[in-house]
Amino acid sequence: MQGLMMKQELMISDLIEHAAEVHRDQQIYSLNSDMSEHRYNWADCAQRVRKLANTLLAAGVKKGDRIATIAWNNYRHIEIYYAVAAIGAIVHTINPRLKPEQIIWMVDHAEDRFLLFDTTFLPLIEGISKFCPNVEKWIALTDEAGLSEQKTDIIAYESFISSASDQIEWERFDENTACTLCYTSGTTGNPKGVLYSHRSTILHAMVSSFGDVIGSGSNSTVLGVVPMFHVSAWGLVYSAAMVGAKLVMPGPGLDGANLMKMINQENVTLMAGVPTIWQGLYNHLKANGGSLPSVQKALVGGSALPESLLRAYELDLGIPVQQGWGMTETSPLGSTYCKHPDTDETDYESTVAHKLMAGRRVFGVAMRLVDDAGNILPQDGEAEGHLHVRGPWIASGYFKGVGADNFTEDGWFATGDVGILHKDGYLEITDRSKDVIKSGGEWVSSIEVENAAMDHPHVALAACIGLPHKKWQERPFLVVQPMPGQQPKKEEIEDYIAKKCAKWWMPDAIEFTEAIPLGATGKILKRELKEQYKDYKLD
Repeated sequence: MQGLMMKQELMISDLIEHAAEVHRDQQIYSLNSDMSEHRYNWADCAQRVRKLANTLLAAGVKKGDRIATIAWNNYRHIEIYYAVAAIGAIVHTINPRLKPEQIIWMVDHAEDRFLLFDTTFLPLIEGISKFCPNVEKWIALTDEAGLSEQKTDIIAYESFISSASDQIEWERFDENTACTLCYTSGTTGNPKGVLYSHRSTILHAMVSSFGDVIGSGSNSTVLGVVPMFHVSAWGLVYSAAMVGAKLVMPGPGLDGANLMKMINQENVTLMAGVPTIWQGLYNHLKANGGSLPSVQKALVGGSALPESLLRAYELDLGIPVQQGWGMTETSPLGSTYCKHPDTDETDYESTVAHKLMAGRRVFGVAMRLVDDAGNILPQDGEAEGHLHVRGPWIASGYFKGVGADNFTEDGWFATGDVGILHKDGYLEITDRSKDVIKSGGEWVSSIEVENAAMDHPHVALAACIGLPHKKWQERPFLVVQPMPGQQPKKEEIEDYIAKKCAKWWMPDAIEFTEAIPLGATGKILKRELKEQYKDYKLD
């Protein structure tokens, strides 16, 4: 016997209309590409979403068509998110910091029909447009006055939507219809496309709004530093509409000065970004005597949280830090830190170990560990293995059927992470499968070595990679980026590593560099370091 409940498809169009009706006066603040400020509310946003949707339909956009963006976090990008998905088309967000040939490959692989971009990226568009024959319209996110002379035939966004009606009756369709296409970073081979659905996106937004997950609400002001081209800005654009949070979108203003100004000007209560962003903000605050009195929580993801950064925010600034784990294929929410019932918060030192883990898996996500042979390992806090996940917002395959090896026959996604599952539900990520250093048949955690090195107050970044060794097959090699104006000694860094890591994990060599290569989301590009140091000889 089935329950007598209405069947209501989960639609992204319902999100924007809900925000427009229930949270109509809640604000969305943006710093634009030209560094001007823009402010409107969810009702204004919904009105323009309808105009864009009508314009796209009139231009012949059909269900399943891919509409690409190369844009910052701003109000027009939000409008594209909602309008494209609400008519059954697919938003394809592109990382602007990829190489032009990679972007061309993605645009071709996705078969994008239109591409909308911020004017910052006009030189990039001029360089790639002639190599993207599938793109029918190039639309700059500006008005006519913001257009400059260019070779490419470009339409101004404001002119594009100006004459369209702001009224529409949203079509209802299968909630499993794709809404967003996001490509992985492509660390090996070509990037792989992950297709999110209306159903998965809304379920993800619901769970992320739980109090012990992200926990935003109608009294929250959320600073979305995580890029909208990176896993839909961790779903913040959707969860904010769902709960009626105020959004603060920083555009290109990702430096410490602009972030501090926005946070204090807009009274941000919750901010989300990668560790490198928060390190830069902290350095600016300390150099200028700044503070962030309104902030109640800083969300961290994308790469491992260094203990030194955790302590800087919590002990120095008084801002609680919450680390989470996820990836493009998990939408991205997989796990996040939440206080264990037995936590003694009066003893700060006892909380640190849990805060540095990847958190506890959220409802809806299942996890397991397997060994190299595929045998399932116990969740006992000791067994270390390859992490598999599954759930309603976890990818079941890649766009156009590539990358089948990442999915198991019994329905799990092989994440490529190595970790430990603890009895109390905490996930501890110890490395990426491809970054694990195997020395004499034993695993060395590059993440733990890096975090230990970054405990040194004069170390800004550290990257640990494996280099070939005659006797041990591989040995750890550490690259260190000092804080500006500092020159830490190798012996000092070794002392910090020795406090946290096994003796045989100690790097065989340490080299200093002015800048460690980072990807667009703040992750260390270890493949570039491996190429750079491939001829380095260890003793």
